[in-house]
Amino acid sequence: MADAAAKERRILVAVDEGEESMHALSWCLDNLASDKSMANDTLVLLYVKPPRSVYTAIDGTGYIFSSDVLSAMDKYSNEVAECVMEKAVTRVCKDHPDVKVETRVEHGDPRDVICQMTQKLGADVLVLGSHGYGPIKRALLGSVSNHCAQNVKCPVLIVKMPKSPAGHN
Repeated sequence: MADAAAKERRILVAVDEGEESMHALSWCLDNLASDKSMANDTLVLLYVKPPRSVYTAIDGTGYIFSSDVLSAMDKYSNEVAECVMEKAVTRVCKDHPDVKVETRVEHGDPRDVICQMTQKLGADVLVLGSHGYGPIKRALLGSVSNHCAQNVKCPVLIVKMPKSPAGHN
């Protein structure tokens, strides 16, 4: 059993701009990574920059952006990624100095990239926050957590936000 305790677990936590992902990270640290016997664990924070929207002028109603505008959009996307990671590492992980933290910023459709990185990094568990969309919104927007739960090979932990008092949703 000592060998199992010494094995490093890789816990992949997908983070984004929403408070749901920060709540999931905080929950993960408090419940999965807080035990001193887990000193061999590594928490991998993954932020996925969504793909840039494609704008065309085929039908005359689209937009064509100059390279300056595209460069500004990329710069903004990079700044958002840096802010999310800084918040995750400095605010959320600061109370858990014993936990090893790695950060990854990838680019693409979050559903696909999270699944790919879970496999590529050999994650033992994937932790995701839930936006709590209802069935209609989930059908229209798609659910990243649902997609990942159906497609990754490791256990998936979906952390929901606590319900707020009535009238505050």
